[in-house]
Amino acid sequence: MSFVLTEDQEMLRETATAFARDELSIAHLRAMRDAGANGKDSATRQKLAELGFFGVIIPDEPGAETFGMAGLGQILEAQGRTVAATPLLQTALIAASTLQLGGSAAQQAAWLPKIAAGEKTFALALDESAHFSPYNVSTEAERNGQGYTINGLKKYVPDAHHADMLIVVARTFGEAGDRHGLSLFLVPADAKGVSIAELKTVDSHGAAHVTFDGVNVPESALIGPADEGADILDPVLDRAAIGLAAEMLGSSQAAFDMTLEYLNTRKQFGQLIGSFQSLQHRAAKMFVDLEMTRSCVMAALSAVDEGKADIAELASLAKARAGELVHLVSNECVQMHGGIGMTDAAEPGFYMKRARVQEALYGSASWHRDRYARLGGY
Repeated sequence: MSFVLTEDQEMLRETATAFARDELSIAHLRAMRDAGANGKDSATRQKLAELGFFGVIIPDEPGAETFGMAGLGQILEAQGRTVAATPLLQTALIAASTLQLGGSAAQQAAWLPKIAAGEKTFALALDESAHFSPYNVSTEAERNGQGYTINGLKKYVPDAHHADMLIVVARTFGEAGDRHGLSLFLVPADAKGVSIAELKTVDSHGAAHVTFDGVNVPESALIGPADEGADILDPVLDRAAIGLAAEMLGSSQAAFDMTLEYLNTRKQFGQLIGSFQSLQHRAAKMFVDLEMTRSCVMAALSAVDEGKADIAELASLAKARAGELVHLVSNECVQMHGGIGMTDAAEPGFYMKRARVQEALYGSASWHRDRYARLGGY
């Protein structure tokens, strides 16, 4: 398992970091929020496409090399540093992975080039409550002779309010909670019967509730075998958790750097507050946790690229560690900045707001700790 980036991946990391710093700063997010964009940013989407960031894990031709998950992780970490709102996680990682792992040759030929070019964006419509529970699906897809008819409600779907396509997890057999009986479908966001209720979220990234009322899709919309969608969904969610952990690592690193700079410049009673031992201890814990989490994230990214057998365990380890880290660092960043940390004019609050969403998305730290234990036989 490699913890060292290749020369190409290192160049990609430098490009992504510079782009996030120059084009996707928190000032940009604040301006977009104030303009009511709610995560919708077509200009940024175009720039991401021009940089080739949507196609990082999609080969130019079958069998060709890519930057891999390790490369995409560098981009997501860079955007995490500025808590940028982009479609990369949903489209470049989740949708591309779903099609690569379960899509037919026709589906891959139709959609992967469009994803790589940034022409179409996707959203995974999975959760039906406020809590992540991938098998707790009640949305039904019933055979209608020519395809399927989908009815149900999906909640808090990231990017659904500006996606072109939805990947819908629906039940074709069994009861909510059953792993068997799930199926995945490609559904245009503007299909007849699809209603999208846009949500204003605390992190200014936006999301949506999506209602499916008698939505008819052809047989060709089915991704993988009917009733066996969980075999595709599980590894896709592992990759989603790993990618999000990389983003959370970037957010944590930026919040820590900001805090450290403040400790080394802010004076009280004639002394730098960073000279106080109690604050030094708290900063030291953040630094140690950052390094431990970075190792977990790198191990998980590398495991995907190398096709290791323990990807699920490493995904849960990385997401749990990153969730605890971003919670700690975002809190400490606000607290150590004192009163200004609570203001909208300062940046610490943006990290805390985004952290609360990152922590819940695709499983909390406690959810992944429990899963890690179960995978280990406990």
